Amino acid sequence: MLKVEIYSTLLCPYCSAAKRLLSRYGVIYDEVDVTFNSEGRLKMTKRAGGKTSVPQIFIDGVHIGGCDELVLLDRAGTLAPLLNVSQHD
Repeated sequence: MLKVEIYSTLLCPYCSAAKRLLSRYGVIYDEVDVTFNSEGRLKMTKRAGGKTSVPQIFIDGVHIGGCDELVLLDRAGTLAPLLNVSQHD
């Protein structure tokens, strides 16, 4: 089964937008809130190649990037195949 992970913080509009987009595809994701989680943020930064901004998104362990990258994949029509789902409305 496909594993989607998103590192996020409270009150982050980009995190919310990324989660909404994933939800529109019916994707169930694991969320790691790094708002007050320095260990989680350190792990995120290491996995994301030094990126410290949120969200940071991983699909089957592959770093996708943040919300902007997720939206670009969607607009290019490559997100749905990556997620193994049908296109959303």
